[in-house]
Amino acid sequence: MSKKYRPWNVQQDFLLPPSLLDWLPEHHLARFVLEVVEELDLGPIYESYEKQLRGYPPYEPKMMVALLLYAYCTGVTSSRKIERKTQEDVAFRVLAANQSPDHSRISEFRRRHGAHFESLFVQMLKLCARAGLVKLGHVALDGTKLKANASKHKAMSYERMKQEEGKLREQVRHLLAQAEAVDAEEDARHGKGKRGDELPEELRRTRERLQRIRQARQALEAEAKAAAEADKGKDDDDDAPPPAQDLPGHTVPHTAEGKPTPKAQRNFTDADSRIMKKGASFEQAYNAQAAVDAAHQVIVAQALTNQPPDAEHLPALVDRVAAHLEEVPGKLSADAGYFSAKNVRWLESVGVEPYLATGRQKHGEAPPKVRGRPPAGLTPKERMVRKLATKRGKEVYRMRKAIVEPVFGQIKEARGIRALLRRGLKAAREEWALICATHNLLKLFRATAAA
Repeated sequence: MSKKYRPWNVQQDFLLPPSLLDWLPEHHLARFVLEVVEELDLGPIYESYEKQLRGYPPYEPKMMVALLLYAYCTGVTSSRKIERKTQEDVAFRVLAANQSPDHSRISEFRRRHGAHFESLFVQMLKLCARAGLVKLGHVALDGTKLKANASKHKAMSYERMKQEEGKLREQVRHLLAQAEAVDAEEDARHGKGKRGDELPEELRRTRERLQRIRQARQALEAEAKAAAEADKGKDDDDDAPPPAQDLPGHTVPHTAEGKPTPKAQRNFTDADSRIMKKGASFEQAYNAQAAVDAAHQVIVAQALTNQPPDAEHLPALVDRVAAHLEEVPGKLSADAGYFSAKNVRWLESVGVEPYLATGRQKHGEAPPKVRGRPPAGLTPKERMVRKLATKRGKEVYRMRKAIVEPVFGQIKEARGIRALLRRGLKAAREEWALICATHNLLKLFRATAAA
């Protein structure tokens, strides 16, 4: 007698309509995303459609938000890949209710409603706080460089722009002289009044390149002039608190006279991105910032700029924590990139105990020994060095790496999100907000599953 097997027929019709949710396990992430979306206030997104009474009905906004949240949770950020997943992946098919939005619709939804992703981040953070995942006893701050959707080879320095502009102008003059010589020869051969051919391809390409470089140079000069004007209004008093709430401005390196420095660069693909040091190499990137709570590695504030230095981001991020949760952290730790006398004084003035490294400790170098009460007249830097050399200071600062650095590892390595898809500072900020919102969503999901 032959062995019996379970029935298998890929052409078998369903006798009764199945429930899509039956295709997923009870505690699947996609089910949880659907539950969370029901808790979110998507009113502003719906309002944007209410004025459009004509046209084909759009996809349900809840469905599109659920697709984006689940996609970013699983490291799928490409709109084309999301479209393909709605056809091939069970979880995506369940979220889309067996629909398959075109990638252009997905991309357009993300672009059109990107301004609301900051609100989604805040709502997700408050859900985490309501679940008891945020304590604000100790918050660690750090930044990471996220690759922009542009090649560093498409960037050009101000000095090289001027050199290339001169070369291209000369090349255009040479090509025009050649064209005039050819025209004169053809007029002599065929007679005047004959129609000439279109602009030579080489001349057209050279003119277009010259125009692009000229526009980039003029944009750099305009930004540098505006930045120099802004610098004149700044207070150089070291005792003055740093400007709270505002992120570092969108500036280029410039001289006091408002001219770009020779090495100031502009990228032709994403003009807002900058070349930044990333490890031992340099990338066309943005500076992504995150303030992370020690209790469950929940991101309590996030920001993204195109300015490489970190110190200027600290006040804005602490203000954002207070704005989101109506409370400031008890302690805040950060590496030496965030240290300044202004930042230390400002943190103390708003009731946050700072633990900011003042510099890199050399390998094998023993920290200074601390005995007795600190002497009078110490500078903020000297006081911080003493503070971090105490037993308590060492214990608090040692936790910094374990709090914030794993978050970037979870985003970049576990989810594979190492680069941004959208171009321009505004769009990049919106995407980083979505990335941080889905990080907190995963924290909430895992905490709920473990409960």
